[in-house]
Amino acid sequence: MTMADEILRVEDLHVSVDETPILNGMSLTINRGEIHVIMGRNGAGKSTLASVIMGHPAYEITKGSIHYMGTNIEEMSVFERARAGMFLSFQYPAVIPGVQVGTFLKKSVQSVRDEPLKGREFRKELNAAMKGLEMEKSVLSRYVNDGFSGGEKKRLEILQMLLLKPTLALLDETDSGLDIDALRIVAKGINSVAPEAGCLIITHYQRLLDHVQPHFVHVMIDGTIVETGGPELALKLEEQGYEWLEAPKEA
Repeated sequence: MTMADEILRVEDLHVSVDETPILNGMSLTINRGEIHVIMGRNGAGKSTLASVIMGHPAYEITKGSIHYMGTNIEEMSVFERARAGMFLSFQYPAVIPGVQVGTFLKKSVQSVRDEPLKGREFRKELNAAMKGLEMEKSVLSRYVNDGFSGGEKKRLEILQMLLLKPTLALLDETDSGLDIDALRIVAKGINSVAPEAGCLIITHYQRLLDHVQPHFVHVMIDGTIVETGGPELALKLEEQGYEWLEAPKEA
């Protein structure tokens, strides 16, 4: 890999919230075309990592650095990161009453691309993406996530991703609460952007990896990566849990 292939480099990252340490020496490099998966128990710091990479202001970086496309992004706002090609799919997508999905998508894409959208071209692009995700056009007139099922919310997240065409896709438990059909469709969307992007998937379950083939699986415990492997590591975690990776407690 050359430097041109490097999408994300996290080096010795330490992060706190209200002076409580959450990430403790986190390091990770993602190159273009790579799918990385992070697994770990609740409270391990997985979602914190995604939020910090995206620039959530509640988190304080006390040590280390985050480089995106070769640039240190610590001073970049969330909006600047989004416009630069970063995308975060939320574990619990927000409900936005009164804002129609169609309007929301058009405004989001126009804002990130920073150029006027040609209506006919955008509709063609939107229709193709919705067809791939098996979404009804009637969704466009509904309010964003208002009354949506868990599966509908996650499909809308993936639809946004397809339209925004990110260089770095951060997917925080996008598979949680999905039935088999919805899981397959969401995975299809992830696989469609992965070849031209770097993908970081946070999940508790191996089942998503039946549809999305990761290059690397990382295990996070107490705010740092303690083990890295291939897809077989996720299978082992499914069978054995995390105890075999934890340091023995001192008496």
